[in-house]
Amino acid sequence: MDSLRGQGGIQMLLTAEQEAGRIVSAARTAKLARMKQAKDEAEKEMEEYRSRLEEEYQTQISGTEQEAAAKRLEEETDGRIQNLKDSSSKVSKEIVKMLIKYVTTTGV
Repeated sequence: MDSLRGQGGIQMLLTAEQEAGRIVSAARTAKLARMKQAKDEAEKEMEEYRSRLEEEYQTQISGTEQEAAAKRLEEETDGRIQNLKDSSSKVSKEIVKMLIKYVTTTGV
């Protein structure tokens, strides 16, 4: 009888060991799945953060570029206005002389 108990006990131990192996294997699989999920979530958060920072950076660059373009346009406009003033001041004396000559020589 003791031999039957010993054989039954060994069989129970083997069954328990197999069950423990399945439990450990399932726990490892669940742990790996949770780790993968956590990694995916972290990568998603990093990508969202990176996108937000990139968008803010592009907005700042865009604002700076617009300011620079406006300043450059203003400088060009001021330069052109000054050129027109210079040209008109040079020509205005000649035009006045020509008009005076025309008015005084033609007897209208």
